[in-house]
Formats: sequence, structure tokens, C-alpha cells
Amino acid sequence: MRTSLLTDRLGRPGRRLRAGLAALLLAAGMSVPATATAAVNPYQDPGLPVATRVADLLSRMTLDEKIGQMTQAERGSVGNSDVTTYRLGSVLSGGGSAPSPNNATSWANMYDGYQNAALATPLGIPMIYGVDAVHGHNNVVGATIFPHNIGLGATRDPALVQQIGRAVAEEVTGTGVDWNFAPCVCVARNDRWGRTYESFGELPEIPSSMTSFITGTQGATLNGPASVLATAKHYVGDGGTVNGVDQGDAQLTETELRAVHLPPFRAAVERGVGSVMVSFSSWNGSRLHGNRYLVTSVLKDELGFTGFVVSDWNGVDQIDGALGLSAVDVRTAINAGIDMVMEPEAWRQFIDLLRAEVQAGRVPLSRVDDATRRILTKKFELGLFERPLADRTYTSTVGSGAHRALARQAVARSQVVLKNGGNILPLATGGGKIFVAGRSADNIGHQSGGWTISWQGSSGNITPGTTILQGIRDTVGSATTVTYNQNGSGIDSSYRAAIAVVGETPYAEGQGDRTGAMGLDGADLNTINTLRASGVPVIVVLVSGRPLDISSQLSGWNALVASWLPGTEGQGVADVLFGLTQPTGRLPVTWMNSAGQQPINDGDGKTPLFPYGYGLTYESAADTSPPTAPGTPTVSNVTSSSVNLTWTASSDNVGVTGYDVVRVQGTTETTVATPTTNSASVTGLAASTAHTFAVYARDAAGNRSARSAAVTATTGGGGGENGTCKVTYTVNDWGGGFSANLTIANTGTSAVNGWTLRFAFPGDQKVTLPAWSATWSQSGTAVAATNLSWNANIAPNASTGIGFNGTYTGANPRPTEFTLNGAPCTVG
Repeated sequence: MRTSLLTDRLGRPGRRLRAGLAALLLAAGMSVPATATAAVNPYQDPGLPVATRVADLLSRMTLDEKIGQMTQAERGSVGNSDVTTYRLGSVLSGGGSAPSPNNATSWANMYDGYQNAALATPLGIPMIYGVDAVHGHNNVVGATIFPHNIGLGATRDPALVQQIGRAVAEEVTGTGVDWNFAPCVCVARNDRWGRTYESFGELPEIPSSMTSFITGTQGATLNGPASVLATAKHYVGDGGTVNGVDQGDAQLTETELRAVHLPPFRAAVERGVGSVMVSFSSWNGSRLHGNRYLVTSVLKDELGFTGFVVSDWNGVDQIDGALGLSAVDVRTAINAGIDMVMEPEAWRQFIDLLRAEVQAGRVPLSRVDDATRRILTKKFELGLFERPLADRTYTSTVGSGAHRALARQAVARSQVVLKNGGNILPLATGGGKIFVAGRSADNIGHQSGGWTISWQGSSGNITPGTTILQGIRDTVGSATTVTYNQNGSGIDSSYRAAIAVVGETPYAEGQGDRTGAMGLDGADLNTINTLRASGVPVIVVLVSGRPLDISSQLSGWNALVASWLPGTEGQGVADVLFGLTQPTGRLPVTWMNSAGQQPINDGDGKTPLFPYGYGLTYESAADTSPPTAPGTPTVSNVTSSSVNLTWTASSDNVGVTGYDVVRVQGTTETTVATPTTNSASVTGLAASTAHTFAVYARDAAGNRSARSAAVTATTGGGGGENGTCKVTYTVNDWGGGFSANLTIANTGTSAVNGWTLRFAFPGDQKVTLPAWSATWSQSGTAVAATNLSWNANIAPNASTGIGFNGTYTGANPRPTEFTLNGAPCTVG
């Protein structure tokens, strides 16, 4: 929600100034925004459809005004008067670029200054302000800093990530900012890459599901409370470059690019993401910033992206391979489909070059109109024309207690316990002495990593928060002594445990690439060895943006916890160390045995130290008896294709890590859901059919309870609810292998709510990894693909894309029959 300079009759922010107030402002010598006057043109009428308003405004704009909308400058190189003079459409803050003093109020004041300058232009078009709030509003001192994406990927919790997106949007809104360059939905395939921590995980399923951040950021509608435009980045393949080189070359077949790196962007588009940022990197030698096929043909035409595409920082400059911005750079980028150009300092040159290219006919005016239309559409949808100024009702949310509590929860959920020798964890909170060491134990900067207050991040208590050491001290009872020495000096055998908080120091893109060794440095190893020499059990807490090469040291550590980059709320780390929160985090990436294995990913045949998805709980080693059976499920919300089940939890629920919901057919059981709580929604059921369900409880050791009593639910008729469907099946073959991409289109008049697609292979084909955007299973020749949470709903005339890699011998004939929720589909 934005605010205007006037409240409505009920005292709520958000109405335009009326003519009387405008006259008072003019009498006082103040400028009057165009939005301050009564609506006299169609584009100023909020009652008209957005498309109508955009068309009207576009018809009134000069070429320079359109080019201005396509230009984004950095605050350090642009003053308020420049925004007015050059009709600039956007301003941004680069990493670490902030007003002084760096606090929420200063940000809001700065924003309003730029916005009033934009509103003083003849047409009164508001500007949009962009920031990299990639793990909280991380440029602002005092903001809540959440775990970086790799930690959030370890939670496997899209709902939690959506909550974080909402919290970040509120803090961003409180400073006036209305555009966030997040989330990064890259798929990191080589841990040497310095942006690995910006990825939710190495397989496309996790980043795809975590596009829930977009829903949290933008809200149910772009014109809603604290709605901030989200950005899916970096399009596409930046996590797949050779040797993990930042801004490098992704040497991949199109099949590989589509199978691994494209699905999260498809998911982002399906969630209605407002903008997409293009990657610095190349695809098979072609710079993404100039790749018309990927930007226009695939993203805009094939995926149906209707928002606007923005370049990365000076990314357009790199297209021709020469330093600086050139006419070739500009026309190639705009003709490729980039709509707004982030040209932090050389923005005047960009304006001049683009004007000349249009006048010479090398950039069609239609392309400029399309770019401007896309940008204006999002500004209208955000409500910027009616509510242009900072909504200061949200300023108090910056660093609020509620947001810090959410961050603490996210930190605890992100911790991955990788080793727990002798069940040393969880530590008791009372009695004895605990020694804490390591340079990251009492350092907000280290535990927050890069993109925190400054671009590369820095050491020290750079913003308010709770260090891991303080979290430990706040957790233990008064009878427990906590001693801290960074290097481990002073420890002796009188301590019951030693905690070494070690790992990487802050870095961001470029500077974070690790081309050589990937282990702990000498200072960290010396600290750990000092602790070990005392004979005290040693618990290593790794603060890092990626897996580290620690296999040769692991045997000497009693316990190991991957803490990732937790942010400002170090209490969440202590919550897991002392058992206030049970560890549930699972590796979102494969943990290497040695740096020489890079790249190493799930399913590539390399033997890892810890596999993708690995993570211990505190019950896994000690509990050998099975849990008790859960209660009989109860049924609710039965439709033609789905049913909700709820049951009483197992009586020893502390040791239970999840449940297996099975469909019972005679003596055969099929697992249909694996929730972690005592409820589940089972989708993809055949219509007009009696389905019998039961539930098992399971613990981390793999023990399974007795089966609950069964319950039967009969689904309704398929009818119009499931509509009709069309499936397009395309493959790319190579010797003995292939990839298949399937598009499921809902050609009916009602939404499909939960689905399972079934087909049979005509030959000996087998589904292998990677398989994406669905839960895949195969029995004999029969194949089933069931929706994930983010693509369960297919609206009428909408579609979703899924796919898999496969193997075959001899021929690879295509399936000819498909059913969706039991109903036959047309084959495209």
C-alpha cells in the first residue's frame, strides 16, 4: 500500500489530493504532483481498466518520455531534478547504497524526494524504486535479516518462505521502496560459485516451490496492503556456468537448460511475478542480455510472461565484449526484449544512444512502446498513480519483534544436523560449563554474510541482532557458565562441551567464487584443534554460504551442524543446539567428499560425504522402538478429485518426524502423502470412486508405527470441475537417453484443483532424474505425475509444464494416451 498526501473521509491513507489542497500547495510555493489534481484524463481515472489507462497515457507520451520510463539510474548518480528533467522511470540503490543516516525514516524521506520529482513532470508519471532486499531489507541498518536462500531451501517449507516474503514486503514498504530484486530462483549446480547461497537448492523442485516468496512479496493483488513488485532472477542458467564462474558461460544443451534451470522461472511466471531480471552470464557463448530467443521467444511468448524485463547492473554494456556502453549494446538488448535498463551511472548515455537507435530505425518504435506499456502496467497495478508516496504506517515494522521472531523460527528450521556422535546434541540447558570459540560466534556480520548493509558484507556488529554466542547465553540457565574465547584459549577438561562457530567470512558475487581449495582456513582449524586438545566433546557449527570440504577433519568432531548464513537472529541456532526446537532441516545441496568432485549433484553417480536431502534428528540414533499408531483419520472437503484427512497424532509425537498416508486397495497400499503434521490433502483421485485411506507414523530412524484404522471417502463426479484437458508431449533424444517436456492444458471451463497425469510407455522407457515440476512414479510401463503444491491449480485456458529425463533401448515411441484425474486428454 502506498500513501498520498491526503486521507479519505474515514481517515484512511490513499486518496488523491483535491483541487482545493492543490491550490494551497501552489500558494505556498510547493510543486503539485499531477496526481494531486482531479482526474481530467482517462489515465488519471482509477475507475477505468488498467489497459485503458495505459493506452491513454502511452498515446500522450513523447519518445523521450518513453525512453525515460525504460531507464533506471542509481541514487548515487542522480538527483531529484534529474528525475524530473529526464523523466526517469526508476531509481535504485545498489548494494550498500543508502541515505545518511541509514535508517528507515531517512529512506522514506529519500524516496518521497525522488517520487515528488517524478510527479512534477508534465504527465506526472511516478517512478518506481528498486533494491536488492534478498534476505530482508538488507541495505537498511536495523532491518530484520533472514537466512540466505540456501538456508531457506533446507527448511523445505514454502509456506514459511511466503511469510518471509510478506515480512520483507512490509519492511520495504515502510521505507517507501516498491520494487524488490528478489527472489533469486537460480539452480546452483557448482558450489564454487560465489552466489551459491542465493540459490534455494541444486534441483529445480526447491527453487520452484520457493517462488511462494513472490506471493508473499506482491500479496494477493499488486494494489493491496504493502504490495511490493517481486523479481525472479537471474534469467536463465546463471547457476550452471562452467566451473561455477560468476558471469560465466553455461555450456548446456537446450534440453538441459529447460530441464534444470527454466522450471523455477515457469513457476514464477505462473505466480504472477511482476518483473524478471536477466543474468550476466552467457548460454553457449551468447550473452543472456542480448539473447532474443530466451528473453522474448521463451520467456514472454512461450511462458506467457506479461511483466517487464530488467537488465542487471551494467549488464547491457557487456553484450559486444567491449568496455562501456555502445549503440550495438543498446539496440541488441532492447530488440532482444529487455524493457528497462539498469544503467547506474551512464544512464544519460543510454538515453542518447537509444533515442538515436530509434530515430535511425534500428530499434522499432513498437518495441519501445511494448517496453513502456509493460512498465506502466505494473505501475498502475501497484496503485502508484493514486498512492505514490511512502506508506509510513509500515515504518515501525522495520526490525519489529514479530519479524525477528519469524526470522528466529526460520533460522531454527534451516539448521541441518549432519553428525551427532554419542548423541551429544541436544545440549542440556542447565549445569556445568560450556566453552564457545570461533570468529563467527559473536559476529553479526559473519553470520549474515554478503548483501548485508554493504554489497559484499563485512565483519562486526554491523546491524542490530542476536549473535550465536548471545543466543547460547540467553538459552542456558543461571547454573551454567558460558566462556567465550575466539581462538579457544583457556579451555580445559572441566567444560562439558565446546562449540566452535567457524566457516566463511562474508562475500558476494564475483569475490565469492572459490577456484581452489574449499575447506576451512588455518585460523578456524587451529581453533578447533585447540578445543579438541582439551578432551572436551567438540560441536562444530559451520557458518557458510555453501558446503565446505571438511571430510578429512570430520572424524575428529563429535557433532556437526550446517548453520548456513542465518542472519541477525542467532537465537535460532541456539534453539536447535539446546533442543528448544527439534532439527528438521535437510540438505538442499549435495555435500562433497572433496573439492575435486565439484560439480557434484544428486543423481550424478558421485559418492558424496552427505547426500542431497540428508539431515539428522535427535531421535534418529537413540529411538529404536516404533511410534504408536495415529488415530483414525476423519474426512472433510471431498471433491471429485481430492479429499482432506485429519487424524490424532501419535501419542509419542515428540519422536515422530512425519506420517505416511496410504490408499488401501485390497492387500495393496500406495503412499499418497507424507506430511509432517497430522493432516493432509490427497489430490489426483479418480472421480465417483470409493477410496480407502489409513495413516502410519514414522520417526527419523525409519521406524514405522502400526497402521491406523482405515476410513473410506467417495469422490464426487468429475463433471465440469475437472473440465477437459490437452497434453503436448515433446522429446529430445540422444543415444540411449532423452528428455520429455509435457504441457498440460485445461481446456475446460472450471479449474482443475489437484491433478495426477497418467500414461503408459509404448516401449521400455524409464523415467530417471532429473524429473521436474511434479512427483513422478513408474510401475512397469505405467507412469504417473502428481502436482506439486505450487502448480496444483490449473485455471481454465491455463496450462502447466512438467517433464523428466529418461532412458530407452532401441526405439523411443511416444505415448499416445493420457488421462488427467482419470479423464482422457486430447493429445497435442
